[in-house]
Amino acid sequence: MNDRIFIKPGIFDDFKDVICAVSLKHSPISKPPFFFNQSFSVGDNPENVKRNRKLLFEELKINSDRVTYQRQIHSANIHYSEVPYFFQDSDALYTDKRDIYLGISIADCAPIFIYSPIAKVVAAVHSGWKGTRSRILSKTVKTLRERYRLHPEELLAYIGPAISVEHYEVGKFVYDQFPAESGIEKDGKYFIDLVKDNYNQLMNSGVPEKNIECSEFCTFRDAEFFHSYRRDGDNSGRMLGIIGLRPDSF
Repeated sequence: MNDRIFIKPGIFDDFKDVICAVSLKHSPISKPPFFFNQSFSVGDNPENVKRNRKLLFEELKINSDRVTYQRQIHSANIHYSEVPYFFQDSDALYTDKRDIYLGISIADCAPIFIYSPIAKVVAAVHSGWKGTRSRILSKTVKTLRERYRLHPEELLAYIGPAISVEHYEVGKFVYDQFPAESGIEKDGKYFIDLVKDNYNQLMNSGVPEKNIECSEFCTFRDAEFFHSYRRDGDNSGRMLGIIGLRPDSF
C-alpha cells in the first residue's frame, strides 16, 4: 500500500453509484508527524491540510465543496445531510442525495459506512467507546429503517480501520458498561473490542453477516499506514473516511 493514499472496501464493488474510501497516513506532500493528515483541528499547518484534501478528492473524483463534515463529540447524535454542511454536534450522518459525500474523521474510533442499493441512501458513523456504548450504530440503522421503510437485510456495511481489542485498554469503569462478549479481561487489565461490538450491533439490527465487511487493519498496530491518537497523542493526524452517491451522469 506504500504507493496509495486511500483504501476502499470490497463490499460495495458491485455498485458503481457509491464511493467509499479511507485515506491512509503516508503522504507525498506533508512531513512528520502529521503526514497525510485530513484534519484542521490537530495543530497541523492549515495549508498542508488543504493540499492533502485536494489531492485526496482529486484521486476520488470528488468536488471538495460537496463534502459534509461533522465535529465529532462522542455522542449518539445523528443528522441528515440534504446539502453539504458542517454539523457542530454530530457522530453519524446520512443522505439520500447524490453528489453529497459524508466525511468521518478517524484516528482509532470505529468508522462504519452503510449503503442501501434499494433505497439509495448512505450513512457514515463515528463510534468510539462512548458512541458504541450509546449504540449509535443501532440507532442509525433504526433511523434509516423508519425514514425509508427499508429492510435491514438490504443494507451493506463496512467497518473501517479502528483500534484492535489488543491495543484498546480501558479502565474497569468503562469495561463494565459493555456486554461481556465485547471485552477481554487479561492479567488484571481490561480491553474493549469496538469492532466486535459494532459488528454485533449490525447483526442484532438485522443486517446479514454476508453483508458486513470488517477491515483487517488496526490503527494502533499498523503504524506505517494509519494515524492513531492512542499511539501518538498530540502528534497524531487524522484519516478521512468518505461515502457518497455519485451523480447520475458519472
